[in-house]
Amino acid sequence: MKNRKIVILGAGHVGTHCALSLMFRALANEIVLIDTDEEKAKSQVLDLDDMGACIPAKVVIRSGNYDDLCDADILVNAIGRSRKEGETRLDMFEDSIERLKDIIPKIKNTKFQGILISITNPADVVGECLRKALEIDRFRCFSTGTSLDSLRIKRILEEKTGYHRNSIDAFCMGEHGDSQIVPLSHVSVGGKSFVKLQKENPDTLGKITIEQLQDEVRQAGMTVIIGKKSTEFGIGIALSEIVKSIFHDEKRIWPLSVHLDGEYGQKDVAAGVPVVIGTDGIEEIVEMELTAEEEAQFAHSCDVIRGYLKKAEELLS
Repeated sequence: MKNRKIVILGAGHVGTHCALSLMFRALANEIVLIDTDEEKAKSQVLDLDDMGACIPAKVVIRSGNYDDLCDADILVNAIGRSRKEGETRLDMFEDSIERLKDIIPKIKNTKFQGILISITNPADVVGECLRKALEIDRFRCFSTGTSLDSLRIKRILEEKTGYHRNSIDAFCMGEHGDSQIVPLSHVSVGGKSFVKLQKENPDTLGKITIEQLQDEVRQAGMTVIIGKKSTEFGIGIALSEIVKSIFHDEKRIWPLSVHLDGEYGQKDVAAGVPVVIGTDGIEEIVEMELTAEEEAQFAHSCDVIRGYLKKAEELLS
């Protein structure tokens, strides 16, 4: 049996909840936490390891250093602070870029050959900056992108329709941020188009507008932050779903932020799109036909990301 090793950079709310989800689901044999605050990382590890006797399989969890990247299968970037009340994810840009200046040379000095999954906000920008700086293939270095937003839109639709979210097919595209879109033309319930379902139920579902849905999913994260100062559980399970799809070679279609090279008519940008996930990371970008309005909204979202990528290139150079 091959040892499955995952290294997580950042032992804060997000990093530790990613570790928690991975442990509960027995997705790795070894998990290593790295943080500039070494005592915090050690304490988080002890706290997580205390539940070792009550999880389905033995998982070695420990604190470590960048040497652990040399034989890691997956590196998760979860460095950085939590978003503050009133901030957009793009407001975290300069702080995150400063942190990249620290970790990029440290990763370069290792023999890391695995898959890099970035979570740090602004997710699309940070993931693409890491890919370019580390010269990793675009399908092996990407960010969680609109993964969490896509879980949120299913929850929101369940609340509005009454149908179980596992029967709802829906996802978000573009920026993991305020310019993201919900392509309503690809939302379905039990295989039936949501648009058709609205026409059949004008008094209930017919009142739900795309603007309303997009506003609610964009606000969802901030609602949590206002109430408890951070988000952590949703992204933890999203990360473990991605890892599961890689380790089990599931060929699962899932929204991730990946460098686009002509797909959806976009280049020189990384944005959330549906992809196929397997052993090698992203194995295929799924190009779905969008309406003219959805295409325009997606193009705008890519332009927003592209603008910040240009700023990041200047700061990192």
